[in-house]
Amino acid sequence: MLGESKYDVLAMVPDDVKPRTLRVSLPATRQHVLRQIQNAGLALPLVFKPDLGERGWMVRIIRTAEDIDQYLGDIRIDFIIQELVNLPLEFGVFYIRFPNEAHGRVNSITAKEFLSVTGDGVSTLQELILRKDRARLQWPVLQVQYKDQLGTILPAGQKLELVPIGNHALGTTFLNGNHLITPQLNASFDRISRQIPGFYFGRYDLKCASLADLEQGRVMIVELNGCGAEPAHIYHPGASLLEGMRVMFRHWRDLYHVSLQNHLRGVPYISFREGLKVYKRFKTLRSAS
Repeated sequence: MLGESKYDVLAMVPDDVKPRTLRVSLPATRQHVLRQIQNAGLALPLVFKPDLGERGWMVRIIRTAEDIDQYLGDIRIDFIIQELVNLPLEFGVFYIRFPNEAHGRVNSITAKEFLSVTGDGVSTLQELILRKDRARLQWPVLQVQYKDQLGTILPAGQKLELVPIGNHALGTTFLNGNHLITPQLNASFDRISRQIPGFYFGRYDLKCASLADLEQGRVMIVELNGCGAEPAHIYHPGASLLEGMRVMFRHWRDLYHVSLQNHLRGVPYISFREGLKVYKRFKTLRSAS
């Protein structure tokens, strides 16, 4: 739930539905990182992210060698480098299969709308950012990132994506996509999930080219999150708090039953002491950067 290696988890996902990914152990230099990138057959731009993390922490798109230097100066734990997936649609797809059942299903789909502004031909970029609630909350970061463009006037109708990382904490809007769940989609993600040893409960964060590709399982999975993940469609703007609570209670109930069935099949429970040790390690590493 906390502290798992993102690299180790992603390594279990079938190769045909994930981008090329490598892990960098610290300490590391720019030359060392560039050599690993070259040996893996990759090229900038790439995504750098901590080998453990949460809510978009330290996830960056690295475009230049200078960006690598900046990242190495900020990161204090091992990190992963991932091929940049240039596909237009991003979703969070939550899958569940009870260990005593032959097949599982998708019970939540979250569509992600990245933080952006649209020009009106009059307002500067700074004015557009400060006028939008979600963008204004990101102002401390955006004013640094776009410091050379804040006075630029965007042409009317031109859209500028401000944050290319699909995370709620970074301004992404989460939309309820449960209407996209179909028997074919369930079968597609059941096929993918059953290839992952011991996987019964978690959320795929993925990109795809179209809704048809999503339904057929023609996707690129950039992360797989386990029991710490949420059915994020509950964060749809204007969604009912009561309904969100119902979804979460059902979510925790299902998690309990998956855990219980796994335990009856010989999987030991983690002790309180072990859990506390994992949590403390995670918090220590998280606060190091």
